[in-house]
Amino acid sequence: MFAFIRRARRAVTRDEAAASVGISRKLAAFHLDKLVDAGLLRARYETPGGIRKVGRQPKVYEPTDTQLTVSIPDRRHELLADLLLDAVLTEGTDENAAQAAVRTAGQRGRQMGEAERDRTRPGRLGAERGLTACESMLDEHGYEPVRETPTHLRLRNCPFHPLAAKAPDLVCGMNHAFLTGYLDGLRIGGVQAVLAPRPGECCVRLGPDGADPGEPPPSP
Repeated sequence: MFAFIRRARRAVTRDEAAASVGISRKLAAFHLDKLVDAGLLRARYETPGGIRKVGRQPKVYEPTDTQLTVSIPDRRHELLADLLLDAVLTEGTDENAAQAAVRTAGQRGRQMGEAERDRTRPGRLGAERGLTACESMLDEHGYEPVRETPTHLRLRNCPFHPLAAKAPDLVCGMNHAFLTGYLDGLRIGGVQAVLAPRPGECCVRLGPDGADPGEPPPSP
């Protein structure tokens, strides 16, 4: 129904919406009002075609300007595209395109970390509290953070897949720079973002030294 209303380019009645998918008017009204509640449609009372008739005017629906993107697991290709655009616009004479992209990603991460620190004013952040402070941003950006130990975070999802698989050196380098910049901007002590790729996960792990807590220590 949502797609039908967007294509109509005009206000659509409940009867029209119901007929477009072959359901009852009552069931269509239920789903249409849910779409209004979600901000994807707006509703008003109006006679289609502008012809006024006696009695109550029917309720009609039309799309809002809200953009809808659904991705499971979460992908953040718009962030990657924005960083690459910034890199193109600010590339210096002493760097190539890849270097500009990594620099831009690090700067963006640092700016976000500084903004979060100014907003929350967390004081001194050690490894454990610092990772807790990071989790909301990581979750919001689709990294699916999992706390393996109090001082180690594993990121179960790569929000830049499948582009990371297509150009791993570039995309993983930008991702590493972005997360490193965020840690720096938030001023977290004793935590590093380390490249430690695993199949099906983010290429970066956060911890005191980047070591995998599940791996045995190296032999002397």
